Amino acid sequence: MLINCAAYVDGNKLADIPVEAIPEWLNRPGCFVWVALADATDEELSQMQRHFGLHELAVEDARHGHQRPKIEEYGDGIYAVVQMLQMDNGEPHAGDVNIYFGINYVLSVRNRTQQNLLGVRERCEREPDMLKQGPAFVAYALMDAVVDRYFPVIDELEGKLEAIEDRIFEPGAARANIEALYALKRQFVVVKHAVVPLLEALGKLYAGRVPALCSRTEHYFRDVADHLIRIATSLEAARESIGTAIQVNLSMVAIDQGDVTKRLAAWAGIFAVATAFAGIWGMNFEFMPELKWKYGYPAALAAITAACGALYWKLRKIDWL
Repeated sequence: MLINCAAYVDGNKLADIPVEAIPEWLNRPGCFVWVALADATDEELSQMQRHFGLHELAVEDARHGHQRPKIEEYGDGIYAVVQMLQMDNGEPHAGDVNIYFGINYVLSVRNRTQQNLLGVRERCEREPDMLKQGPAFVAYALMDAVVDRYFPVIDELEGKLEAIEDRIFEPGAARANIEALYALKRQFVVVKHAVVPLLEALGKLYAGRVPALCSRTEHYFRDVADHLIRIATSLEAARESIGTAIQVNLSMVAIDQGDVTKRLAAWAGIFAVATAFAGIWGMNFEFMPELKWKYGYPAALAAITAACGALYWKLRKIDWL
């Protein structure tokens, strides 16, 4: 679906143009065309491929989707894949933003996401001095907008982690906490798969042999990389916190099991004392003095009760009961 198609000269928007007029505007000196598509059809992608001379492999990636974040050069053009993250019912969901840019064109194709990038165009048009730098600046603005939306996702996931950590020492919550931590760990992995590959690929646009197309905007791409480094640091800290929290919860489970074992052993010890007394007095020997004693039975019960009570008091004192 076509979102926008406009022509720009010297940092200023000239007009919204029909797709059929793109070749005409591409031939104008100092002009570049910026097209935005959402969930593009094969026909639309083929049309853009013809107008902008896109490489067939880059177009194939946009058709298939689910691409790992990357940046590739095809002749005078650059193709970038960035994952756009959003929270959907408490789960991070990743969509694709495919960015093609060359000397006189920018094409963005977003798939499988409800978020839009209209604010990027508005921002660029408010800054004609920056937009004057051409398609490379637009590509930076698109990447910057996508990466900035990672921060709310990270904040929400970290809030979940803090809530789980607050429940760690609640009695009986260890199993539920471990399940929640493993689920949260998988959610952080979704974010990691969007951040780490892009951070590695982005170095092509600001470090080493920078493409001529990005020679005036390399410091902007470095700024995006700085944001990604901050996010990657947060991800690493969260990973370590989750690991620590899991270990603490496993320790709590072991402690709870130990407490149960101690209680069972304590009660077993108490009943063992009663069983020992009963076993002795239950022997049917002929000459047992207490058998003929009027108060033998109450005395036996009292002795058993006293022994069990003394043992119970001792076990309570050492916190086994």
